[in-house]
Amino acid sequence: MSRAIVDATQDKRDVAPEREQAIARLQEIPNVGPKMAAGLLKLGVTSLEDAAGGDPDEMYNELCAIDAKRHDPCVRDVFAALVSYADGGPARPWWEFTPERKAREQARGEGAR
Repeated sequence: MSRAIVDATQDKRDVAPEREQAIARLQEIPNVGPKMAAGLLKLGVTSLEDAAGGDPDEMYNELCAIDAKRHDPCVRDVFAALVSYADGGPARPWWEFTPERKAREQARGEGAR
C-alpha cells in the first residue's frame, strides 16, 4: 500500500471520532437531533458557542445552498431556537419561533409557509 493511501486512511480515521464527538456535543443542545447536528456541522457549527450571534435566515439559506435543495422552513425555526439559546436565552421549542418567521415572510410578500 502506498504511503499516500495509508496517510489518507489515517486522516479519515482521525476525522471520524472528531465528527462523532461534535455530533454528540451538538445533540446535547435543545432541539438538535442527529440530522440537525449533521447540518450544523456542514455550516461549521461544532458547539453551542459557534451559533452565538448567528443569523438563522443566513444559516438556513447557506444549508440549502450546500445541499442544493430547499429544506423545510421549520429548519430555519430550529436555527432560530438554537441561536436564541446560544445567545443566553432560555431553551424554547423550535415551533415557538414559527409564528415570527411566518409573519416576517408575509410582510415581505413571500406568504407564510
